[in-house]
Amino acid sequence: MSRYRPPTTPGSRFITPEGHARLTRELDELWRVERPRVTQAVSEAAAQGDRSENAEYTYGKRRLREIDSRVRFLRKRLEGMVVVAQPPADLSRVFFGAWVTLEDDAGEQVRHRIVGPDEFDLAPGYVSMDAPLARALLGKHLDDEVRVQTPAGERCYVITDIEYPR
Repeated sequence: MSRYRPPTTPGSRFITPEGHARLTRELDELWRVERPRVTQAVSEAAAQGDRSENAEYTYGKRRLREIDSRVRFLRKRLEGMVVVAQPPADLSRVFFGAWVTLEDDAGEQVRHRIVGPDEFDLAPGYVSMDAPLARALLGKHLDDEVRVQTPAGERCYVITDIEYPR
């Protein structure tokens, strides 16, 4: 079995101001704090002698590769991002950044915010705009019925509220 993995296609380029700030903070933390600290630890471990049996050196070098990989990814990703800071002109429709309240057939309500693929793991209720639920919601109006195909079968929701952060 080969170790080759085809490159993943990047998600949508849109991001909220909060998500952009979080990724920028992560990049800054990795580059200005974490990397110099690990570099110092690796140089101290290298000064101890035989590197082939030095676990601190080996794991430090591995951690440096992980940091460098994440820094490259973040720089490239942030470079092409479009920060969506303004709400859309038509606040009665679902667009990027909206908080949408849905009600299912049983009367249970759930609330989701449509965000970019780089920030959907930030908080409960965040849904990537590339997800099937978000794609079904985009462009819909209040009281529209939305059908979403899930692994458990098709689910039907009604949009009961659309709200944009200020």
